Amino acid sequence: MKQVDPAKAELAKEAEQLRIDLRKHGELYYQQDAPSIPDAEYDQMLRRLQEIEAANPALKTSDSPTRAVGSAPSTGFSQIEHRMPMLSLDNAFDDDEVAAFIDRICTRLKTDQQPELVAEPKLDGIAVSLMYEKGVLQYAATRGDGRTGEDITANVRTINSIPGRLRGNDYPEILEVRGEIFMPLAGFENYNKKALKEGTKPLINPRNAAAGSLRQLDASITASRPLMMMAYSIGYLEGSFPQPNHWDVLQRLAELGFLINPLIRAVSGSAGCKSYYEEIAALRESLEYDIDGIVYKVNSLDLQEQLGFVSRAPRWAIARKFPAQEKSTILEKVDFQVGRTGAITPVARLEPVFVGGVTVSNATLHNRDEIERLGVKIGDQVIVRRAGDVIPQVVGVSRAGDGESIQFPEVCPVCGSDIEQVEGEAVARCTGGLICSAQRIEALRHFASRKALDIEGLGDKLIEMMVRSDPPLLGSPADIFQLRVEDVADLERMAEKSATNLIEAIADARNTTLPRFIYALGIREVGEATALALANHFGDLPSCMSASIEEYLQVPDVGPIVAGHLRGFFDNLENLQIIDRLQEAGVNWPAIEKPSTDLPLFGNTYVLTGSLEAFTRDQAGARLQSLGAKVASSVSAKTAALIAGASAGSKLTKAEKLGVQVLSEEDLLALLEKHSG
Repeated sequence: MKQVDPAKAELAKEAEQLRIDLRKHGELYYQQDAPSIPDAEYDQMLRRLQEIEAANPALKTSDSPTRAVGSAPSTGFSQIEHRMPMLSLDNAFDDDEVAAFIDRICTRLKTDQQPELVAEPKLDGIAVSLMYEKGVLQYAATRGDGRTGEDITANVRTINSIPGRLRGNDYPEILEVRGEIFMPLAGFENYNKKALKEGTKPLINPRNAAAGSLRQLDASITASRPLMMMAYSIGYLEGSFPQPNHWDVLQRLAELGFLINPLIRAVSGSAGCKSYYEEIAALRESLEYDIDGIVYKVNSLDLQEQLGFVSRAPRWAIARKFPAQEKSTILEKVDFQVGRTGAITPVARLEPVFVGGVTVSNATLHNRDEIERLGVKIGDQVIVRRAGDVIPQVVGVSRAGDGESIQFPEVCPVCGSDIEQVEGEAVARCTGGLICSAQRIEALRHFASRKALDIEGLGDKLIEMMVRSDPPLLGSPADIFQLRVEDVADLERMAEKSATNLIEAIADARNTTLPRFIYALGIREVGEATALALANHFGDLPSCMSASIEEYLQVPDVGPIVAGHLRGFFDNLENLQIIDRLQEAGVNWPAIEKPSTDLPLFGNTYVLTGSLEAFTRDQAGARLQSLGAKVASSVSAKTAALIAGASAGSKLTKAEKLGVQVLSEEDLLALLEKHSG
């Protein structure tokens, strides 16, 4: 009797379980648009199965997920068989794996010369195939299982960035265009704000929002969603399409009326790939859409044909994935924090997990409505997302447990005051005001922060000690300027030298600017841009403080809600007393000269979006303001022009819908040069 190797048996068992899990998660991801685990965990499982099968060929199965492209198409739609398979891409997770990919290409082509590649951001959306005959869109399909996809033609016809007819008349008789449909971040956020306001179900995340929108049986629902598409290749064609390489294909698709990603670059070898990866990684958080990596493709179409395919992916392309922004972990408990405006925020205390480049142990749950929407309980395995500097947040439940429900407090956890929830607002607030030490601490942190009065040395811990000392050293921002060296020197971890440095920093902070001062006051929903707009519009603090609602509404970026917050803040006697005390303590700023009506751009409002090459958006805004223009952060019918740099997204779409003039960076430079003489 042949003896079974226990190690091999264990590997076979692990491989089979991985296949079962990957099929289940693939069905949830591709067919139901309801992923139960983060992409990074799916990739890790797939990579582990690939390793087992590569080392043990006898364990391979014909139906393994390592051979599959996507998942079977949904039965809710008619099916379309792709004339040319829509394959997936192999993944690389570091520079060494990209270098190995290039080495394999060189080996297969029998050359020492590293090939030219085209690098492009990997959009996090849903891949589609668009079939045109004689320049007219005939049908559209999802990737499906790579061979057969879902017929989503009616839904695709509602997306403005997809041409129903190709431009010009020089195109193949039959042309299949492939691309990624996605939902811009601003559109996603605006849709969810509207949904919450109307009491309808918000969307989970932009990727699933795009996929779910395309799988609506009612095309009018798809039409109501802010979707876009960028083309990334061609598939099947009949007729002449003479472009010799991938780069030229993309440029030709742009001429035919398709959007292509403006960040696409031609790169050479491993060094070029690494440099491009670092460039896009630095830009990632400023983009107006989600990406989850970079795609590298051999540029030459002849070389692509020579390299060919493996079972599920081309040999001439690879996806270099970014570090995971989502991971699963255990929700251990929930605490409730109080912000400077009294907002009660539930904070998830997590089993520490490494995500987005850092170890995360806390994440926001936003508010009571979000807890109910997620259906999350203590003890659940949850999905945590962290993108750049954004506060980590719980975005879903990957495995429910038998834990206890999360109970929202009825009184403030800090001061015991009643909690109120204003009708129409998702956030519950403590009614204690400045009697609540948490609100005092947060207000003081904001006042001293870098973008406000920028008081070096007045950090979170020190503020907390001074608010909670007996008697308290700080009760309002005005108290900061009454501090003396002896008040501070005896505090924990302080000494005379550090206390002296702090008092000197406080003295320096007396000299500020009006926009910084307005921002430092901590008025609800008045950020840096709005504070700048208020300062430039009114020119001085008394005019800003005494303005009516109607006058506030004349300020760019100020709507009815912010106007109400402003009027409410300046109607509060306690706030006025604090402002008086600050000015009596010597807090001052230079007078703002109102733009002369003689300046060439006086009366014009501009909005900047996307990334600029010649200067930053702040620098461009300052140049426009020096010529008398106003600079706003949102597009309206009153906008004179939108300045659209690379990767412009939802603002560009809105400007086009409103008929607002759109200027390129070259147009902006010409405008500035024309009026700067």
